[in-house]
Amino acid sequence: MFYIVLVTLLSACVLADVQPSYYSFSPSVGSGSGTSYSLTGEGRITAIRVWEHYNSYIFGFQLRYGHEWSLIAGKKVGDAQEMELFDNEAIIQVSGKYTSYLQSVVFITNRGRSLWAGQPAGRSFNMYPTHSVAELRFLSGRYSGYITSFQAHWAVFYEASNSTELM
Repeated sequence: MFYIVLVTLLSACVLADVQPSYYSFSPSVGSGSGTSYSLTGEGRITAIRVWEHYNSYIFGFQLRYGHEWSLIAGKKVGDAQEMELFDNEAIIQVSGKYTSYLQSVVFITNRGRSLWAGQPAGRSFNMYPTHSVAELRFLSGRYSGYITSFQAHWAVFYEASNSTELM
């Protein structure tokens, strides 16, 4: 009997610390040819880099989580546009233009700042989370010399809690 009560109590403590993720994703834009990529990391996104060819298309992306940069999706070709996020700032919308590859992209934060790269030509897209409290958590898609497809993934970011002690 004591064992059942203890297991029930421990399960309740663990479940009380579980937070909903409010995960959603924005469908892919572009042709989708080439090598797949997924830019992920630990913690909140703190900076973003985008490589663009002058007056042309998007060649690559890189995200920074905390102090660690992710791998590069695509290539470092042309000029790098970079935006460092402030404390508690998050990317809440991604817009741009595409044809068979990504022509331009605009990352917009919850503080109204934006990073714009590329040449605005082609079909428009606008990506944002399904839930108002979610933010950009990672990017995925494909590249073949340049970014041929792009997809945004959204979820709520929760600070890690220090509730590991059991009393």
